Amino acid sequence: MITAPIVVGVDGSPAGEPATAAAFEEASLHHAELVALHAWSDRDLSVVGTVAPHLGHRIEWPSTKAAERAVLAEALAGWREKYPDVAVRALVVQDRPVRNLLMHGTGARLIVVGGRGRGGFQGMTLGSTSTALLHTVTCPLLVVRSR
Repeated sequence: MITAPIVVGVDGSPAGEPATAAAFEEASLHHAELVALHAWSDRDLSVVGTVAPHLGHRIEWPSTKAAERAVLAEALAGWREKYPDVAVRALVVQDRPVRNLLMHGTGARLIVVGGRGRGGFQGMTLGSTSTALLHTVTCPLLVVRSR
């Protein structure tokens, strides 16, 4: 029996680690593939390889992608060892997280995200990604807050 995947947004921040832990646990419990998605930019970077006026410098996608793959690999490393039964598909995208979580979450058993990640302010209940998903997702959503 093929089980729908669990999709987790991984931003590489300490606040996002509980979401990664929960996603691995759910994938293990349901014998589901885990799709770990790391979207490394919240900005429209369609000008990659050119001068990005809003950033003030040239962006080199190949070197940035390698660095962001390393962020994702590091965030998953210990969890892969703890849950060797979980098949993981690691994806790095240069785009906004919400759009990609929704796209890869189509038909998913569950989408898991942190309550707030890299840009979160201490007093915020939910971050922008979890808030946007809460209003648009069509499958179950688990928002895991860090302590």
